[in-house]
Amino acid sequence: MKSLKSNVSLLFLSLLFIACGGGDSGGGNDDPMSGNDDVDPVPAPSAVLLIFPEDDTECNTGVVVNDAQSDVTFEWNASQNTDSYEINIVNLNTANSQSANASTNEATVRIERGTPYEWFVISKADGTDETATSERWRFYNEGPGVENYAPFPAEAISPPRGANLDTGTIVVTLEWSASDVDGDIVEYEVFFGTDETPTNSIGETSETSIEEVSVTSNTTYYWKVNVFDSQGNTSTSEVFQFRVN
Repeated sequence: MKSLKSNVSLLFLSLLFIACGGGDSGGGNDDPMSGNDDVDPVPAPSAVLLIFPEDDTECNTGVVVNDAQSDVTFEWNASQNTDSYEINIVNLNTANSQSANASTNEATVRIERGTPYEWFVISKADGTDETATSERWRFYNEGPGVENYAPFPAEAISPPRGANLDTGTIVVTLEWSASDVDGDIVEYEVFFGTDETPTNSIGETSETSIEEVSVTSNTTYYWKVNVFDSQGNTSTSEVFQFRVN
């Protein structure tokens, strides 16, 4: 009788062990409420490669709406892990921007004629807040009867916008870049000072930098660049800012 009782006890324990999941050698947990599932993260989208309008060129393929506006189709390469795109277009004369959303790799946007623009594309993916931003390209949207275009506004290189320079800096080199569809830039004039709208010209030059500009500590400086071409066209950059600590 003792042997029979022992066998019954062992059988009961074995059944109990199986019922409690002890026989699952995988160790997995498929219960969605358990919080232990391995969930693959959504991969971040990649940046697109811009195609059209090309950088530093004149756009002359838009559909003319009227003397002031035309519809331009912007194109870019599709990027990996991307569900949608946001195209951003900045009017370089006014600094006003507009945007449009697209699910494919192109979008048609109505913009001003005879106007310089900068554009870029942001890639987005469902299920993640991560995005990727393309390069920024500049172009002129063709205008009626324009034979020679004004230069694009200059861009700050050094000091970069919003830079904080080390205490003890006594001179800086102001450096910028500029381009022109017609390739006929001849001169630059630089305005520099502590006023938020600098009016003090520190010189004209055919180079893209001015060296040994004097500065003092604990001061914020502002500067801008006027660009001139051989036809008398001109453009004015935004006001750049940096601080000497």
